[in-house]
Amino acid sequence: MFREPLLPWMVFLPLAGAFTVLFSPLRETGLRRLALLFSGVTAVLGAVAFAAFSPELSGFQFRFEQDWFTLPGLDAPLRLALGLDGLSVLLLALSAFLMPLILVSAPGHIRHRVREFLFWALLMEAGMIGVFAATDLVLFYFFWELSLIPLYFLVGIWGGPNRIYASLKFVLYTLAGSLVLLVGLIRVALEAGTTDIGRLIEADLDPGLQRFAFACFALGFLIKVPVLPFHTWLPDAHVQAPTGGSVVLAGVMLKMGTYGLMRFGLQAFPAGAVDWAPWLLLLGAAGIVYGSLLAWAQSDIKKLVAYSSVGHLGFVVLGTFAGNATALQGAVLQGVNHGISTGALFLLVGVLYDRRHTRAMDAFGGLARTFPAFAFLLVLTSLASVGLPGTNGFVGEFLILMGTFEQHPWLAALAGLGVVLGAVYMLGLCREVLFGPVTHEANRRLEPLRPREWAALAPLAALMLWIGLYPSPFLERTRFACFETAERLAPWLERAGEEARPPAPALPATPEPELR
Repeated sequence: MFREPLLPWMVFLPLAGAFTVLFSPLRETGLRRLALLFSGVTAVLGAVAFAAFSPELSGFQFRFEQDWFTLPGLDAPLRLALGLDGLSVLLLALSAFLMPLILVSAPGHIRHRVREFLFWALLMEAGMIGVFAATDLVLFYFFWELSLIPLYFLVGIWGGPNRIYASLKFVLYTLAGSLVLLVGLIRVALEAGTTDIGRLIEADLDPGLQRFAFACFALGFLIKVPVLPFHTWLPDAHVQAPTGGSVVLAGVMLKMGTYGLMRFGLQAFPAGAVDWAPWLLLLGAAGIVYGSLLAWAQSDIKKLVAYSSVGHLGFVVLGTFAGNATALQGAVLQGVNHGISTGALFLLVGVLYDRRHTRAMDAFGGLARTFPAFAFLLVLTSLASVGLPGTNGFVGEFLILMGTFEQHPWLAALAGLGVVLGAVYMLGLCREVLFGPVTHEANRRLEPLRPREWAALAPLAALMLWIGLYPSPFLERTRFACFETAERLAPWLERAGEEARPPAPALPATPEPELR
């Protein structure tokens, strides 16, 4: 009885919480507690969904379907259809898990227009959960757009000095991708006669339609990831966003793009995925190295973390299009790992900025002596970010590299260079900020970590170690979906290999012997 309404409640609670906060007569402290209550209950339901998800079953679980409205040209009405499978369950749980941590840490950097901030944060949570739970194409697009609007206001109102430029750039990039995505959606719906994602995955769509749809969908998703060369909006948005906005952007919103590539690019339109895979593999590998080099060149801590996201998400794209289940499992898990590690890094940057009001690396040094708890968390998070064995980053990157090496060894070697560069810039960050002499007197009097900062950072640190030391519960839940997706790709990969193989040379005809 509880399984069917679980996902509708997870979408409804943050949505109801957003409007309750907006019209509540409570003052600032009461509003923060009320928003945390709605988000906390949603997080509990996300934990229930993760725990109750059955690794032994394939297909969508926790299904909920209700007729919505009818459009001409479709065989069935549009439906409020929700469900979870191995590609979405981890990301949905991550979305529900991160928002309470963001709200707990918000008093450190959100001190004005609190009511509006809480409204947009909860509305964005509802949209993100809806994206990962929707099993109807139109409903997916509705939630996709719903989740984008709040970030525009979060950056534009509570961001840094160049917040208007960053928010407009974000909107223009994502709006362009959304319009192309809408074109592909309309054609798929009219030619397939359905918007049900499950039916689209099972249907044998015309290869020409698949190639057109993949090009439209992939462009929208690649801008959202973002993949080189569509990445330029991301550093501006990260640097200008408030800490909570950076956490939710890195933690969840970028994964909406990688999730879309897996759900539609691989499952629904495999013919297009196989055609474009070589180029996307090159873009993923190039993004790993390029993003790492850009991160290495930064002197602003937040810019360094922002550019590191370009490199880390290049790993996810590489694993997505490597063409086997091992790499795909690594890509799904690495998307979650990036949300945890990079989200924690942005929270740590926010801790420093709240105390010193600067993000320049040369403004720090020697914090391991004066700020030891912060130093421990920064070192742990940095090691998780570079993939040290025993941390969450290692598991995802190892699976991606192993799966990619099977068919694309040179790309795996190029991606391995990104791992080395990641260690260079992250360990360089720790050296500059934590070690050496204390060169600024202000760094001797830093306030210790506050309880609310511990409450936001400690769960993320625990997850880094849990996934690194015991990843089985996470990998088990992705196994069926990844293997089924790889099986769906296999015939198209085989067909592409046969077409690329040169024809066998014709043997000369043997003359027939003359009869005398």
